Amino acid sequence: MASTSGTKFPGDGVPPKSLSKRMTRMATMLDVSEDDTTAVDSELVPSSLASIAPILRVANEIELENARVAYLCRFYAFEKAHKLDPISSGRGVRQFKTYLLHRLQKEEVDIKPELASTDQKEIQKFYQKFYEDKIEGETHKRKPEEMAKLCQIASVLYDVLRTVASDKVDDKVNGYAKEVERIKYHYIHYNILPLDALGTSPAIMELPEIKAALNALRKVSNLPKVIVQSSGITFRDRYVLEEGDRATYDLLDWLWSVFGFQEGNVANQREHLILLLANVDIRNKHHENYMQVDNHTVKHLMDKFFKNYSSWCAYLHCGSNLKFPSNGDRQQLELLYIGLYLLIWGEASNIRFMPEFSGGTLQPAHHGEESFLREVVTPIYQVMRKEARRNKGGTASHSTWRNYDDLNEYFWSDKCFKLGWPMNREADFFVHSEEIHRKNEIPSQDTVGKRRPKTNFVEVRTFWHLYRSFDRMWIFFILAFQAMSIIAWSPSGSLTAIFDGHVFKSVTSIFITWALLNFVQASLDMVLSCKAWGSLRYTQILRYILKFAAAAVWVVVLPIGYSSSVHNPTGLVKYFSDWAGNWRSQSFYSYAVAIYMMPNILAALLFVLPPLRRHMERSNWRIVVLLLWWAQPKLFVGRGMHEDMFSLLKYSLFWILLLMSKLAFSYYVEILPLIGPTKLIMDMRIGNYEWHEFFPNVRHNIGVVISIWAPIVLVYFMDTQIWYAIFSTVCGGIHGAFNHLGEIRTLGMLRSRFEAVPIAFSERLVPNSKEDSKKDRLDGSWERKNIAKFSQVWNEFINCMRLEDLISNKERDLLLVPYSAGDVSVVQWPPFLLASKIPIALDMAKDFKGKDDSYLFKKIKYDDYMKAAVIEGYETLKDILYDLLDEAGEKMIINQICNEIDTSIAQHTFLNDFRMSELPQLNTKLEKLLNLLKSIDQNVELYEAQIVNVLQDIMEIITQDVMTNGRIIMERSHQQKQDNHNDKKEEKFQKLNLQHLLRDRSWKEKVVRLYLLITVKESAINVPMNLDARRRITFFANSLFMNMPSAPKVRNMLSFSVLTPYYKEDVLYSEDELNKENEDGISILFYLQRIYPDEWNNFLERTKDVQEKTDSIRQWVSYRGQTLFRTVRGMMYYRQALELQCFLDMAEDSAILGGYRTDNINHQNQKAFAARSQAVADIKFTYVVSCQVYGAQKKSGESRDRSCYQNILNLMLMYPSLRVAYIDERDETLNGKTEKVYYSVLVKGGDKLDEEIYRIKLPGPPADIGEGKPENQNHAIIFTRGEALQTIDMNQDNYLEEAFKMRNVLEELVKPRPANRKPTILGLREHIFTGRLETSFVTIGQRILASPLRVRFHYGHPDIFDRIFHLTRGGLSKASKGINLSEDIFSGYNSILRGGFITHHEYIQVGKGRDVGMNQISQFEAKVSNGNGEQTLSRDVYRLGRRFDFYRMLSFYFTTVGFYFSSMVTVVTVYIFLYGRLYLVLSGLERAVLEDPSIHQSKGLEAALASQSVFQLGLLLVLPMVMEIGLERGFRTALADFIIMQLQLASVFFTFQLGTKAHYYGRTILHGGSKYRATGRGFVVFHAKFADNYRLYSRSHFVKGLELMILLIVYQIYGTSYRSSNLYLFITFSMWFLVASWLFAPFIFNPSGFEWQKTVDDWTDWKRWMGNRGGIGIQPDRSWESWWDSEQEHLKHTDIRGRVLEIIIACRFLIYQYGIVYHLNIAHHSKSILVYGLSWVVMAVVLMVLKLVSMGRRKFGTDFQLMFRCLKGLLFFGFVSVMAVLFVVCGLTVTDLFAGILGFMPTGWAFLLVYGPSMLPTLNLTGDIVLLERISTRLGLVGHGDVVLVTSPLNPKKLLAKRVLGKEGDLVSFVIDPRINDKCATVVVSKLIQHIC
Repeated sequence: MASTSGTKFPGDGVPPKSLSKRMTRMATMLDVSEDDTTAVDSELVPSSLASIAPILRVANEIELENARVAYLCRFYAFEKAHKLDPISSGRGVRQFKTYLLHRLQKEEVDIKPELASTDQKEIQKFYQKFYEDKIEGETHKRKPEEMAKLCQIASVLYDVLRTVASDKVDDKVNGYAKEVERIKYHYIHYNILPLDALGTSPAIMELPEIKAALNALRKVSNLPKVIVQSSGITFRDRYVLEEGDRATYDLLDWLWSVFGFQEGNVANQREHLILLLANVDIRNKHHENYMQVDNHTVKHLMDKFFKNYSSWCAYLHCGSNLKFPSNGDRQQLELLYIGLYLLIWGEASNIRFMPEFSGGTLQPAHHGEESFLREVVTPIYQVMRKEARRNKGGTASHSTWRNYDDLNEYFWSDKCFKLGWPMNREADFFVHSEEIHRKNEIPSQDTVGKRRPKTNFVEVRTFWHLYRSFDRMWIFFILAFQAMSIIAWSPSGSLTAIFDGHVFKSVTSIFITWALLNFVQASLDMVLSCKAWGSLRYTQILRYILKFAAAAVWVVVLPIGYSSSVHNPTGLVKYFSDWAGNWRSQSFYSYAVAIYMMPNILAALLFVLPPLRRHMERSNWRIVVLLLWWAQPKLFVGRGMHEDMFSLLKYSLFWILLLMSKLAFSYYVEILPLIGPTKLIMDMRIGNYEWHEFFPNVRHNIGVVISIWAPIVLVYFMDTQIWYAIFSTVCGGIHGAFNHLGEIRTLGMLRSRFEAVPIAFSERLVPNSKEDSKKDRLDGSWERKNIAKFSQVWNEFINCMRLEDLISNKERDLLLVPYSAGDVSVVQWPPFLLASKIPIALDMAKDFKGKDDSYLFKKIKYDDYMKAAVIEGYETLKDILYDLLDEAGEKMIINQICNEIDTSIAQHTFLNDFRMSELPQLNTKLEKLLNLLKSIDQNVELYEAQIVNVLQDIMEIITQDVMTNGRIIMERSHQQKQDNHNDKKEEKFQKLNLQHLLRDRSWKEKVVRLYLLITVKESAINVPMNLDARRRITFFANSLFMNMPSAPKVRNMLSFSVLTPYYKEDVLYSEDELNKENEDGISILFYLQRIYPDEWNNFLERTKDVQEKTDSIRQWVSYRGQTLFRTVRGMMYYRQALELQCFLDMAEDSAILGGYRTDNINHQNQKAFAARSQAVADIKFTYVVSCQVYGAQKKSGESRDRSCYQNILNLMLMYPSLRVAYIDERDETLNGKTEKVYYSVLVKGGDKLDEEIYRIKLPGPPADIGEGKPENQNHAIIFTRGEALQTIDMNQDNYLEEAFKMRNVLEELVKPRPANRKPTILGLREHIFTGRLETSFVTIGQRILASPLRVRFHYGHPDIFDRIFHLTRGGLSKASKGINLSEDIFSGYNSILRGGFITHHEYIQVGKGRDVGMNQISQFEAKVSNGNGEQTLSRDVYRLGRRFDFYRMLSFYFTTVGFYFSSMVTVVTVYIFLYGRLYLVLSGLERAVLEDPSIHQSKGLEAALASQSVFQLGLLLVLPMVMEIGLERGFRTALADFIIMQLQLASVFFTFQLGTKAHYYGRTILHGGSKYRATGRGFVVFHAKFADNYRLYSRSHFVKGLELMILLIVYQIYGTSYRSSNLYLFITFSMWFLVASWLFAPFIFNPSGFEWQKTVDDWTDWKRWMGNRGGIGIQPDRSWESWWDSEQEHLKHTDIRGRVLEIIIACRFLIYQYGIVYHLNIAHHSKSILVYGLSWVVMAVVLMVLKLVSMGRRKFGTDFQLMFRCLKGLLFFGFVSVMAVLFVVCGLTVTDLFAGILGFMPTGWAFLLVYGPSMLPTLNLTGDIVLLERISTRLGLVGHGDVVLVTSPLNPKKLLAKRVLGKEGDLVSFVIDPRINDKCATVVVSKLIQHIC
């Protein structure tokens, strides 16, 4: 709740006398600047002294009014601080008290009393004056928030007064204090609703829906009285009013008294429930005034909140606790249940991720305010925290600890009822989580001991998960490959061969393969789930066993049946045939296959009847569950996820066509061409090998066949991803075209259809009833009303772009539509549409030769815009001149001239009465007049004379030159003037009405508009010039013609919240950051000025009158970066749009038609409209930014943290409706011990500082359990409001024009749909404002995922959630460490598994930023690849893959983890191809095969092998982007963009990122190591050093690129294949392109990457980094050794499977040495194994020499320099002698040296890979023992890097191998506490002590 005014002391309530004399000496001072006193005093209070913060705030607040009283407040705060912590034991207390004391000592001397002679009288008079001036009688005049602040100040002042004056306080002052005490609890700081405010009710409290909701909650008279078993009383019973009544008491107070919830939680959920009731109820009302909530409203909310609970009860076959007695008030009971659920949810903290936890039974048990937290939440939280500790920071295997899903799924069985109430701490849920230590074991920080098994699923690191989750897909592709291979192998090779009996019989062998694959699936189910068996029901275990047994039986039965049907069997077939005996009959195999297929036939029948399948799966009838038991295990989620028949047909047809194309391509391009060469190769006899062949007698050259077919097989399994890209591109383009995308994509298209835009606007964005619409159309006012409403929205949009500096002032004026049509008889279109129309019409009239008026007018009327411009120009000029003149006679002249014009037009004598040739002269003068009127300001005298002269010229030209009878009018007027004013001698048109007109805003707008109409010509065609402004205007106009729900009134729309998680990203760029220059002298500001020159000029134009532009420049730059400032500005457009739309809903037609918004804001009706609009906006929209560390930043001494805090505070002050939630950490004394206590806190902007609204205690640190971002969201979600919730990342933006469509898109959540399915997530289109590379996924990709594929999930923000659906089902994301690294997509998984429905909508868009630098993008891709690796192991992917139907499962696979697996397979294909060619080349098999005449004549082998090279180019993956650009901007633009991207080396970029995906995805699945990678998202203006690039890309790209390069070099040197074929060059070119991309892309895309001086500096820096020694505490960016250790970190924690596989993979490097040594000239063509053995001898000798030199340097390098030099000299001469002998005697050649390098270098790398990770440092922060041994050091037996063996202190039978890091006198650096930061410390090794780890 809000911060209180002060704390009373026990006893007499008076604090002790001053202790300042005992506090004069302190150790340290607080390190803050002199000008930051406000922050120090009130905002930097240590957490243990939080209660004095309000006192210091009051002191700062009143300091300007009375400095002495402020001093007394600070003194009171100081004494209270001393009482709270007398010994200054809290963190930062001593420093803070010292600082405060020094300030008090200074102020005591400098500040004297102002109102009286003593402090007692001073503060008493000030208090009395303060009360009388600001509180007394002000309750009905001031706003509730103002009164809250004043009451707080008064309470603090009274506390200080009682301390200073003791018992000498006047009775009058005491009376004032009692009155303040009486009213202050009515003026606490509130969030949205001031529920207890006295005086005049704010507009929001006068809304009938709010009143009705309050009345419903306050019906408590019939509830039983509750006796609270606690010394405390409720916060509402603390204060009883003097009149005898008490503050509001409602249903949530009653629930508090029953269950013991926290006060802050109760207050938060009270407002939450009131707003929910109000917003839902108003949609059911058709009249304005009502006082009761409909029963239907409460029933609707009840059903939504408890739908998941009811489903859970039915699933467990247990009774519901929702009881409704027949004689009870059902609405009241339903509200009690909803309130109870919200209170439980609001206090559940991390348990909110476990939605089924709330299904248990809770009995009333109030044991204090925090009893629910203490007795229910905290025990469960402790279990979660202990399990999270087993994770060991993400290094432990997922199978060793229970994550959120495991703990939640415990409640999916009836075992959860064993917890009981009160909860049984001996239940297995708790007991298995306790820490159990073995005897003599030292407790460590991580939990060990007996563990509760995993629940239902085990996340094991293996690629087999891909097969287990998507077994149907793999079985289909494998069987199809087998069938196609059999058919292609037939003599004809045609598909018609399947009708041949023998071929068909062979094809039926696929069922044997099918049985074998099913056996593999059953085995995986058994093996991978074994660690969860302890939590499975016996029926599930029985199912696994029976599945395995059945699969094993079929593996035996089907081969037997098949073999019995083969005539003349041989070999293994004959063995099975003999076993079958008398069963030799074709029918047996057929029957067996039929029986085997029966389950699949039944599944196919259910597939075509999705409603039946959905009903069966969701049924909880035991008979139905039994029938489905074999098909799928019973789970609470994943049941009935089947789409309607139409959707099923759409995505089934998509995949049928795709699979037909893919299989046809695979057959004719990949398989069939390779069959012929394969047959020839298998029939060849090859005996001439070029190395020692271990298997020379192998038949059919199987090694050659495998080398040829392996890459083809991989391409076969991978190329479906390419076909998906093609088909999704085509379907997405067609779907987008049918949705009217791109119909308005240029300014020309906009101008041609702008006349229809207001009509479309009215149909889409204006809530019109049918009756009103018909009435308006009948009376002819519809068009004007429509244009008037459109102008309000359009002009707000245009003005917004001006404030964003996208357009200039002139462009703004050209785009604006007049608010009021005034007396103009035509529609006033924006000037940019009418540009050049009047000048053209003038030219037409001037050059017109005929005398027929009708022909001239016909030409003008032919162009509607020209006609409108001419008429508007004429009528506007008339109004301007008429208003400008002051004399009635002069006005009469204007009227007579206009009458002449009208008469001549009516009589068709216009060309006779007026001279058209004189119009240009008139136009010139008119331009001058309008320019003067436009430029005039308050200095009227300066312009008046000029205006008079020009006006007289105009009138003279009109009457004398243009009009044929104009002189008559002037003479008649002159005669009248002489008759009436004989005594005055004034010239005509001299007296003007300028002073009055200057105050008329609408008149000045007329002048500006007319000036633009007659002056702007062709240049307006390109308005606006800014490309982003053009995009926004055209998309907004285009979206109005797209299909979207009709807009409801704002009162009737769904309420919604926006939630943005923030950690420590940039909020607002500082001045130093803007001006910091890189090596080339380029700063961020300079960079942006060059990137956005037009926007910078617009900014200068907008701020030309601003004296100090620093803050404006900071904001201008920040709005072009990815900052919180930009995000908040964008999201607050929602509120601005709602206020305007609310005004349009409520305002009368006359007000809108009259341009009501342009009137004076002080107009009384305008004020009422504004207050009501803001009230409605308040209840409809809430924005919460979850700034997790805001509290820490507030108290931090770091300049960046303080800057972030100040900027966030400025945001709250700038946007009063913005709310910030953060986690507050406090030191509190509990039971005599100081403990860390954590709170979720919500604050808002106050007068100058933030004001606390709610404070809710947490069971512990929330971020310690799960991933940071979802935990940050989870703690703040309780402060959101509404029925919908939009999740927005901190790198996103929004646009005002899109905010106008928010109420339309929210209607999608309630729009009627087939089968009454309501969406649970609304996907929105994103505009990537940082580039165009991701255009395809955020548009065409997600479009096709949503329809027709029905597999769109949540891919990050800005999706809109059905808030109640998701808060009752686990929240917005999942948060388990590691496995939920990509937390966003798991929200989509969870939504679908729980029966949700996700759509995608493209008529609204939200801006989104991406990483813009090469390194940033690679970090992001690495993070996403890590996340997809973890997804592959997750239960969500397994359940979706198994429970989707076949075609939807294909869509799911290829759009999620399958994409990354295909990327990895693409890279693996290159490796397999090149290593296969390496094997063929080095063994000599390739030469033997290609020299065979039959092979030489066949080109089929070349064609088949060439197919894989196409996929390396990745060009097909660019198709979606080309299609989307073509659809929205034209295909000519798309083609140009594609060419430009290729010239910008986009292919290099995509190929490089392919390596990133493959590396991190594969490594995550094998070894783990996934983690969140902060990418920065800043501007890339700095050059990245080579050492940085090396650290980032060495293992993922550089090493692999060098390996592929060596493979290509060896293949080029020793291979002879396709030497004369262009196809060979094409194949190798694609691979060389891959190598070049991986090796050089980081330098190509690095700023100044090829500048010579930077290259030299980078080389120097890299050498220094490579030469530095590593060790504990040495960061990876300081030493190669430390970096290498960190790179191998994942291997320390991987399991045995990962280590063995890593060693096996590393052994591939040994093939180089084995193959090359036999091709050396020194080998003399010997094939003996001794040649290979001798090469290892050479290798060993080289390693020994290197080791000898290394040891010699360490042993003798310092003390025996001469001996060491002699040793090196001997080794050098020995080396020269050996080389001479080898050259002269043994025949060694120079080429052998280079070949030896190619052969031995990979072997050394293999040694490094296998050896490296085994000896990494393993010293942990806690729990490890460092052993000290002194004898060996004296003997000189231990040196740097040596490995020593020590006896384990925990198990004496074990020896530990450790490495020496430091010796006597060495400096050893180490990280102090990596859990907090990376701060290091360095120590000197003590004498005679070795440091080991």
